[in-house]
Amino acid sequence: MFELLGIPPQAFFGQLLLGLINGAFYALLSLGLAVIFGLLNVINFTHGAQYMMGAFGAWMLLNWAGIPFWVSLVVVPIVVGATGVVLERVFLKHLYHLDHLYGLLLTFGLALIIEGLYRQQFGSSGQPFVNPIPGGTNLGFMFLPYYRGFIVVFSLVVCMATWYVIERTKLGSYLRAATERPDIVQAFGINVPRMITLTYGFGVGLAALAGVLAAPAYQVSPQMGSSLIIVVFAVVVIGGMGSILGSILTGFGLGIVEGLTKVFYPEASNIVIFVIMVIVLMIKPAGLFGKQK
Repeated sequence: MFELLGIPPQAFFGQLLLGLINGAFYALLSLGLAVIFGLLNVINFTHGAQYMMGAFGAWMLLNWAGIPFWVSLVVVPIVVGATGVVLERVFLKHLYHLDHLYGLLLTFGLALIIEGLYRQQFGSSGQPFVNPIPGGTNLGFMFLPYYRGFIVVFSLVVCMATWYVIERTKLGSYLRAATERPDIVQAFGINVPRMITLTYGFGVGLAALAGVLAAPAYQVSPQMGSSLIIVVFAVVVIGGMGSILGSILTGFGLGIVEGLTKVFYPEASNIVIFVIMVIVLMIKPAGLFGKQK
Protein backbone atom coordinates (compact mmCIF):
# COMPACT_ATOMS: atom_id res chain seq x y z
CA MET A 1 0.00 0.00 0.00
CA PHE A 2 1.41 3.41 -1.02
CA GLU A 3 2.02 6.19 1.46
CA LEU A 4 1.48 9.95 1.26
CA LEU A 5 4.41 11.89 2.75
CA GLY A 6 5.16 8.89 4.94
CA ILE A 7 1.55 8.66 6.19
CA PRO A 8 -0.62 5.59 5.42
CA PRO A 9 -3.50 6.59 3.12
CA GLN A 10 -6.12 5.30 5.56
CA ALA A 11 -4.84 7.68 8.25
CA PHE A 12 -4.40 10.60 5.85
CA PHE A 13 -7.82 10.41 4.19
CA GLY A 14 -9.50 9.44 7.46
CA GLN A 15 -8.29 12.64 9.09
CA LEU A 16 -9.19 14.58 5.94
CA LEU A 17 -12.75 13.26 6.22
CA LEU A 18 -12.83 14.10 9.92
CA GLY A 19 -11.63 17.60 9.06
CA LEU A 20 -14.40 17.98 6.48
CA ILE A 21 -16.99 16.86 9.03
CA ASN A 22 -15.71 19.30 11.65
CA GLY A 23 -15.56 21.94 8.93
CA ALA A 24 -19.21 21.28 8.08
CA PHE A 25 -20.21 22.08 11.68
CA TYR A 26 -17.84 25.08 11.78
CA ALA A 27 -19.40 26.38 8.56
CA LEU A 28 -23.02 25.93 9.69
CA LEU A 29 -22.44 27.48 13.11
CA SER A 30 -20.29 30.35 11.86
CA LEU A 31 -22.85 30.98 9.12
CA GLY A 32 -25.56 31.43 11.75
CA LEU A 33 -23.28 33.77 13.70
CA ALA A 34 -22.44 35.73 10.55
CA VAL A 35 -26.11 36.11 9.65
CA ILE A 36 -26.94 37.41 13.12
CA PHE A 37 -23.95 39.74 13.38
CA GLY A 38 -24.02 40.92 9.78
CA LEU A 39 -27.73 41.73 9.75
CA LEU A 40 -28.44 42.49 13.43
CA ASN A 41 -25.01 43.65 14.65
CA VAL A 42 -25.24 41.36 17.71
CA ILE A 43 -22.49 39.00 18.93
CA ASN A 44 -24.58 35.93 19.81
CA PHE A 45 -22.71 33.94 22.46
CA THR A 46 -25.86 31.84 23.02
CA HIS A 47 -25.14 30.11 19.72
CA GLY A 48 -23.33 27.17 21.32
CA ALA A 49 -26.20 26.55 23.75
CA GLN A 50 -28.69 26.69 20.87
CA TYR A 51 -26.57 24.16 18.98
CA MET A 52 -26.77 21.91 22.06
CA MET A 53 -30.55 22.47 22.24
CA GLY A 54 -30.84 21.22 18.67
CA ALA A 55 -28.99 18.00 19.51
CA PHE A 56 -31.07 17.41 22.64
CA GLY A 57 -34.25 18.23 20.74
CA ALA A 58 -33.53 15.42 18.27
CA TRP A 59 -32.57 13.09 21.14
CA MET A 60 -35.77 13.80 23.09
CA LEU A 61 -38.03 13.38 20.06
CA LEU A 62 -36.43 10.03 19.26
CA ASN A 63 -36.23 8.60 22.79
CA TRP A 64 -39.37 10.09 24.34
CA ALA A 65 -41.76 10.24 21.39
CA GLY A 66 -40.28 7.77 18.88
CA ILE A 67 -40.05 10.49 16.22
CA PRO A 68 -37.30 9.61 13.71
CA PHE A 69 -34.22 11.66 13.01
CA TRP A 70 -35.42 12.84 9.60
CA VAL A 71 -38.46 14.53 11.11
CA SER A 72 -36.26 16.16 13.77
CA LEU A 73 -34.08 17.57 11.01
CA VAL A 74 -37.04 19.78 10.03
CA VAL A 75 -38.98 20.21 13.28
CA VAL A 76 -36.19 20.92 15.78
CA PRO A 77 -34.61 23.91 13.95
CA ILE A 78 -38.07 25.50 13.70
CA VAL A 79 -38.82 24.97 17.40
CA VAL A 80 -35.40 26.17 18.60
CA GLY A 81 -35.57 29.05 16.13
CA ALA A 82 -38.90 30.02 17.72
CA THR A 83 -37.20 30.17 21.14
CA GLY A 84 -34.66 32.48 19.52
CA VAL A 85 -37.50 34.72 18.37
CA VAL A 86 -38.71 34.95 21.98
CA LEU A 87 -35.20 35.81 23.22
CA GLU A 88 -34.87 38.52 20.59
CA ARG A 89 -38.23 40.07 21.45
CA VAL A 90 -37.72 39.94 25.21
CA PHE A 91 -34.00 40.78 25.54
CA LEU A 92 -31.97 41.57 22.43
CA LYS A 93 -34.22 44.20 20.85
CA HIS A 94 -33.23 46.60 23.63
CA LEU A 95 -29.51 46.33 22.82
CA TYR A 96 -29.26 47.12 19.11
CA HIS A 97 -28.14 50.71 19.65
CA LEU A 98 -25.69 49.90 22.44
CA ASP A 99 -22.09 48.74 22.38
CA HIS A 100 -21.42 45.13 21.27
CA LEU A 101 -20.22 44.32 24.78
CA TYR A 102 -23.75 44.48 26.19
CA GLY A 103 -25.07 41.93 23.72
CA LEU A 104 -22.08 39.66 24.27
CA LEU A 105 -22.50 39.71 28.07
CA LEU A 106 -26.25 39.14 27.85
CA THR A 107 -26.01 36.22 25.43
CA PHE A 108 -23.10 34.73 27.40
CA GLY A 109 -25.23 34.82 30.54
CA LEU A 110 -28.17 33.25 28.72
CA ALA A 111 -25.87 30.50 27.43
CA LEU A 112 -24.74 29.69 30.99
CA ILE A 113 -28.36 29.56 32.17
CA ILE A 114 -29.47 27.27 29.34
CA GLU A 115 -26.50 24.94 29.76
CA GLY A 116 -27.04 24.82 33.52
CA LEU A 117 -30.71 23.88 33.09
CA TYR A 118 -29.83 21.04 30.71
CA ARG A 119 -27.04 19.82 32.98
CA GLN A 120 -29.46 19.79 35.92
CA GLN A 121 -31.95 17.74 33.91
CA PHE A 122 -29.67 15.35 32.01
CA GLY A 123 -26.40 15.37 33.93
CA SER A 124 -22.95 15.87 32.44
CA SER A 125 -22.52 12.48 30.79
CA GLY A 126 -23.23 12.12 27.08
CA GLN A 127 -26.36 10.52 25.65
CA PRO A 128 -25.96 8.08 22.72
CA PHE A 129 -27.91 8.55 19.49
CA VAL A 130 -28.75 5.91 16.88
CA ASN A 131 -27.02 6.34 13.51
CA PRO A 132 -29.80 7.12 10.97
CA ILE A 133 -27.69 5.90 8.01
CA PRO A 134 -25.70 2.88 9.21
CA GLY A 135 -22.94 1.30 7.19
CA GLY A 136 -20.50 2.72 4.69
CA THR A 137 -18.48 1.96 1.61
CA ASN A 138 -14.87 0.94 1.07
CA LEU A 139 -13.20 3.33 -1.36
CA GLY A 140 -9.98 1.33 -1.40
CA PHE A 141 -7.86 4.01 0.26
CA MET A 142 -10.34 4.58 3.13
CA PHE A 143 -13.70 3.54 4.56
CA LEU A 144 -16.44 6.17 4.14
CA PRO A 145 -19.37 5.96 6.60
CA TYR A 146 -22.56 6.95 4.79
CA TYR A 147 -23.78 9.32 7.49
CA ARG A 148 -20.47 11.18 7.68
CA GLY A 149 -20.64 11.78 3.94
CA PHE A 150 -24.24 12.96 4.31
CA ILE A 151 -23.18 15.55 6.92
CA VAL A 152 -20.66 17.14 4.57
CA VAL A 153 -22.96 17.23 1.53
CA PHE A 154 -26.06 18.39 3.42
CA SER A 155 -24.17 21.14 5.26
CA LEU A 156 -22.66 22.42 2.03
CA VAL A 157 -26.09 22.55 0.37
CA VAL A 158 -27.63 24.44 3.31
CA CYS A 159 -24.71 26.90 3.47
CA MET A 160 -24.77 27.70 -0.24
CA ALA A 161 -28.58 28.01 -0.27
CA THR A 162 -28.37 30.49 2.62
CA TRP A 163 -25.66 32.48 0.85
CA TYR A 164 -27.75 32.59 -2.33
CA VAL A 165 -30.88 33.81 -0.54
CA ILE A 166 -29.06 36.57 1.32
CA GLU A 167 -26.77 37.74 -1.47
CA ARG A 168 -28.76 37.07 -4.66
CA THR A 169 -32.49 37.46 -3.92
CA LYS A 170 -34.86 40.35 -3.27
CA LEU A 171 -35.50 39.09 0.26
CA GLY A 172 -31.78 39.22 0.97
CA SER A 173 -31.55 42.76 -0.38
CA TYR A 174 -34.40 43.80 1.93
CA LEU A 175 -32.55 42.27 4.89
CA ARG A 176 -29.31 44.05 4.08
CA ALA A 177 -31.09 47.34 3.47
CA ALA A 178 -33.00 47.03 6.75
CA THR A 179 -29.76 46.87 8.71
CA GLU A 180 -28.22 49.90 6.99
CA ARG A 181 -31.22 52.22 6.46
CA PRO A 182 -34.23 50.86 8.38
CA ASP A 183 -36.06 54.18 8.07
CA ILE A 184 -36.12 54.01 4.27
CA VAL A 185 -37.10 50.33 4.23
CA GLN A 186 -39.89 51.06 6.72
CA ALA A 187 -41.14 53.81 4.42
CA PHE A 188 -41.74 51.18 1.71
CA GLY A 189 -44.18 49.38 4.00
CA ILE A 190 -41.84 46.63 5.20
CA ASN A 191 -42.08 45.65 8.87
CA VAL A 192 -38.42 46.01 9.82
CA PRO A 193 -38.68 44.85 13.48
CA ARG A 194 -40.43 41.67 12.38
CA MET A 195 -37.82 41.07 9.70
CA ILE A 196 -35.01 41.49 12.24
CA THR A 197 -36.73 39.11 14.66
CA LEU A 198 -37.18 36.43 12.00
CA THR A 199 -33.57 36.88 10.93
CA TYR A 200 -32.36 36.14 14.45
CA GLY A 201 -34.68 33.15 14.60
CA PHE A 202 -33.23 31.89 11.31
CA GLY A 203 -29.67 32.21 12.60
CA VAL A 204 -30.64 30.29 15.75
CA GLY A 205 -32.34 27.67 13.57
CA LEU A 206 -29.06 27.13 11.71
CA ALA A 207 -27.33 26.44 15.03
CA ALA A 208 -30.07 23.97 15.98
CA LEU A 209 -29.79 22.30 12.56
CA ALA A 210 -26.08 21.78 13.17
CA GLY A 211 -26.95 20.29 16.56
CA VAL A 212 -29.39 17.81 15.01
CA LEU A 213 -26.73 16.76 12.50
CA ALA A 214 -24.18 16.39 15.32
CA ALA A 215 -26.41 14.19 17.50
CA PRO A 216 -25.69 10.88 15.66
CA ALA A 217 -22.03 11.79 15.09
CA TYR A 218 -21.12 12.77 18.66
CA GLN A 219 -22.51 12.10 22.10
CA VAL A 220 -25.29 14.51 23.06
CA SER A 221 -24.27 16.41 26.20
CA PRO A 222 -24.93 19.82 27.79
CA GLN A 223 -21.26 20.80 27.31
CA MET A 224 -21.12 20.08 23.57
CA GLY A 225 -21.88 23.68 22.65
CA SER A 226 -19.55 25.41 25.09
CA SER A 227 -16.60 23.31 23.91
CA LEU A 228 -17.22 24.32 20.29
CA ILE A 229 -18.34 27.94 20.36
CA ILE A 230 -14.88 29.45 21.00
CA VAL A 231 -13.49 27.68 17.93
CA VAL A 232 -16.47 28.83 15.87
CA PHE A 233 -15.95 32.45 16.95
CA ALA A 234 -12.34 32.13 15.82
CA VAL A 235 -13.58 30.85 12.46
CA VAL A 236 -15.92 33.85 12.14
CA VAL A 237 -13.14 36.29 13.01
CA ILE A 238 -10.81 34.72 10.44
CA GLY A 239 -13.47 34.77 7.72
CA GLY A 240 -14.60 38.30 8.58
CA MET A 241 -17.36 39.27 11.02
CA GLY A 242 -20.66 39.32 9.14
CA SER A 243 -19.27 37.79 5.92
CA ILE A 244 -21.61 35.01 4.79
CA LEU A 245 -19.34 33.53 2.12
CA GLY A 246 -16.30 34.03 4.36
CA SER A 247 -17.89 31.95 7.12
CA ILE A 248 -18.66 29.08 4.74
CA LEU A 249 -15.28 28.93 3.03
CA THR A 250 -13.32 29.52 6.23
CA GLY A 251 -15.35 26.94 8.16
CA PHE A 252 -14.68 24.13 5.70
CA GLY A 253 -11.10 25.26 5.05
CA LEU A 254 -10.12 25.42 8.72
CA GLY A 255 -11.76 22.08 9.37
CA ILE A 256 -9.50 20.53 6.73
CA VAL A 257 -6.44 22.32 8.11
CA GLU A 258 -7.25 21.06 11.61
CA GLY A 259 -7.71 17.50 10.33
CA LEU A 260 -4.42 17.49 8.42
CA THR A 261 -2.62 18.99 11.42
CA LYS A 262 -3.69 15.94 13.43
CA VAL A 263 -1.86 13.81 10.86
CA PHE A 264 1.42 15.70 10.61
CA TYR A 265 1.69 17.50 13.97
CA PRO A 266 -1.00 16.23 16.41
CA GLU A 267 0.27 18.37 19.29
CA ALA A 268 -0.76 21.55 17.45
CA SER A 269 -4.21 20.39 16.29
CA ASN A 270 -6.01 22.09 19.20
CA ILE A 271 -4.39 25.48 18.65
CA VAL A 272 -3.80 25.67 14.89
CA ILE A 273 -7.04 27.60 14.26
CA PHE A 274 -6.13 30.19 16.91
CA VAL A 275 -2.61 30.53 15.50
CA ILE A 276 -4.14 31.20 12.07
CA MET A 277 -6.51 33.74 13.66
CA VAL A 278 -3.61 35.67 15.20
CA ILE A 279 -1.73 35.73 11.89
CA VAL A 280 -4.81 36.85 9.93
CA LEU A 281 -5.61 39.62 12.42
CA MET A 282 -2.04 40.90 12.20
CA ILE A 283 -2.21 41.05 8.41
CA LYS A 284 -5.89 41.87 7.81
CA PRO A 285 -7.76 42.90 10.98
CA ALA A 286 -11.16 42.76 9.24
CA GLY A 287 -10.68 39.07 8.37
CA LEU A 288 -10.03 37.35 5.06
CA PHE A 289 -13.41 38.29 3.57
CA GLY A 290 -14.40 41.14 5.87
CA LYS A 291 -14.67 44.79 4.91
CA GLN A 292 -12.58 47.38 6.73
CA LYS A 293 -14.78 50.10 8.22
